[in-house]
Amino acid sequence: MIERNSGFANLSAGYLFPEVAKRRRAYQEAHPDAKIISLGIGNTTEPLTPHIAKAMADYAASLGTKEGYSGYGDEQGLSELRGKIAEVLYPGMAGADEVFVSDGAKCDIARIQTLFGRNVPVAVQDPAYPVYVDGSVIVGAAGKSCASGYEGITYLPCTAENSFFPDLSEVKPGTLIYFCSPNNPTGSASTREQLAELVAFARKNGCLIIFDAAYAAFIRNPKLPRTIYEIPGARSCAIEINSFSKLAGFTGVRLGWSIVPSEIQFADGTPVRQDWNRVMTTLFNGACNIAQRGGLAALDPEGIRETTSLVDYYLENAKLMQAALCGSNFAAAGVQVYYTGDSPYLWVKFPGWKSWDIFDYILDKCRVVTTPGSGFGPAGESYVRFSSFGHREDVQEACGRLSALSLERS
Repeated sequence: MIERNSGFANLSAGYLFPEVAKRRRAYQEAHPDAKIISLGIGNTTEPLTPHIAKAMADYAASLGTKEGYSGYGDEQGLSELRGKIAEVLYPGMAGADEVFVSDGAKCDIARIQTLFGRNVPVAVQDPAYPVYVDGSVIVGAAGKSCASGYEGITYLPCTAENSFFPDLSEVKPGTLIYFCSPNNPTGSASTREQLAELVAFARKNGCLIIFDAAYAAFIRNPKLPRTIYEIPGARSCAIEINSFSKLAGFTGVRLGWSIVPSEIQFADGTPVRQDWNRVMTTLFNGACNIAQRGGLAALDPEGIRETTSLVDYYLENAKLMQAALCGSNFAAAGVQVYYTGDSPYLWVKFPGWKSWDIFDYILDKCRVVTTPGSGFGPAGESYVRFSSFGHREDVQEACGRLSALSLERS
């Protein structure tokens, strides 16, 4: 018989978000009349904005005509969209030929593992989006799980004590560093000085940064960088991955992109962009044509106005949740709420609780779904992530329930 990929055997448990969904279903089955409100998974909830929806609908309708039908496109993405991404989001920082359009940031993060194989050292922020770690385990760049995470992965704790920016001294030369800002799950957005430190370290030590900027659209502080390429020197050591999922509510539409600067090279001098182009043309067949037309609409002036308003809606939800979670009942229990206003996520510490225990407790007492922090890494234990993606009336009701929650355990 054919041997199983040992990477799958090394995965310690099911992927975090399906486990959250499993527990929600189990609770709903036990309490069929309960109205459960989700403040957990980062799935957008509001309708696509009118300008973007119309652009996709019009293009979809044209596919039913001889003149408007389109088949395969360039695997790297529609030329017009690649140019628009470079022009609008990376002016003077990246060219259209360095933009690769895809079906989403998560897919790109998974595919990018194929560029480096199993022998590259990997470092991740702790806590971090699970696909960084799980993808590394599957390709064999990390081993079995242990008390501190997975063998072969350097975990970089990001805590309140270090302002959610890691100590890089533990990273070995030649390491692939996964870094996310604004961070998922902590919501922390790194400062210009912090990212300059990261870039300087990577350049000095021959490391490559995989910079996940999927939540950049939520940054409202003008002093904070929205892209790693605002930092001098980043083009020689960083690949950026981003998405329309949170920018324009495309979680189900599926559209993202990566930026691979021409300066980045492997140790043998081969341009990384050359191999990434091969991955995109061999293992991928291009993003949906309809979705790409929506992406174009999202980046024109009307689309930018609409998407900015959409993101502001979720940021207002987050402020409502912050007020509820900073209430007297939580303060009396020593609960610590971390939120800066530049992310859709609130990172909340419940001293004395295990993450899954407080997840179950809030679900049982408030019928509100959250995400347990331990699912994002060892440093996430005792934390819970609250997501601001939700209908306003649901968020308000959830806030009311949370405000009445007693954290005294019998």
